[in-house]
Amino acid sequence: MKKLSVILSQHYRPISIAAILDVFQTVNQYYQEHTGLPFFDIRLVTLEGRDTAPSFHEMYEAVPLCEVNHSDLVLIPAFVSGDIPAYVRENAGFIGWIRQQADKGAEVASFCTGAFLLAATGLLRNKRATSHVTAVKELARAYPDVIVEPDVVVTDDNGIYTSGGATSTFHLLLHILEKYCNRKTAIHTAKVFAIDMDRAQQSYFANWSPSREHQDELVCEAQQRMEERFRDRLTVEEVIRGLPVSRRNFIRRFKIATGVTPIEYLQRLRIEAAKRMLEQKQENITGVMMQTGYEDAKAFRQLFRKIVGLSPKEYREKYAG
Repeated sequence: MKKLSVILSQHYRPISIAAILDVFQTVNQYYQEHTGLPFFDIRLVTLEGRDTAPSFHEMYEAVPLCEVNHSDLVLIPAFVSGDIPAYVRENAGFIGWIRQQADKGAEVASFCTGAFLLAATGLLRNKRATSHVTAVKELARAYPDVIVEPDVVVTDDNGIYTSGGATSTFHLLLHILEKYCNRKTAIHTAKVFAIDMDRAQQSYFANWSPSREHQDELVCEAQQRMEERFRDRLTVEEVIRGLPVSRRNFIRRFKIATGVTPIEYLQRLRIEAAKRMLEQKQENITGVMMQTGYEDAKAFRQLFRKIVGLSPKEYREKYAG
């Protein structure tokens, strides 16, 4: 049996633990029915002495990490909402143990904001990673040596795995099952939990809002102009008209302050407005396109899919109230 260690971190999100255990328990039952033996030996690992697992999983005993010498796979659940850097500090006792398990050959996976604890181990250095769409910017800031990919659902970089938020947990679990067991097991599990195995992006869950967390007043003024006039066919020259800055210097300052170019900023403003209109069914898709500053239907569809991960039609069908 593969030895599976699920970390019971401080401030873990109960639904994250529940999803992990539910999936692996289902797989074990599937294997017992077909082979007579479970596939995974599941252990809950805690920093402190022996403790009981959450009441909805009393069948699992929590074991102190000092008693766990070998794991094939270590799973780090999501944290609850709150002060993630503080949560990582409170779980510092896991960091050396996780590295030790990896040194002995274990693969390690984090779910959602559990990526912050995984990054703190150093195992994500120069590796691809993702997290919840609302946390990826902070992950990139806190761990600049991690290659953060905001839009992907799952990353797998030489046996170090991460997932995006919410239901992305199930997509990483399916990926692990396909790798450790086989595709048949993964498909069976997907059907049991009614999971869409083909989702590749989480970008359509993101709500983008313009960043003003900088001290450049000229850039703030330009942002204000773009936010008021994004429906017009606005050019960079029109944005900076009357401002004491050259076009080249403005683009450089804007990118430093906001992290994106002025054109990318305008595109995001327009696409966010389009998303809101599609959700509210205010216009047909052509009307939405025109209302958000686009005249070329093909270009609008291509940009919408690039940023959101769905076509305008698919987005409306998925999210219209």
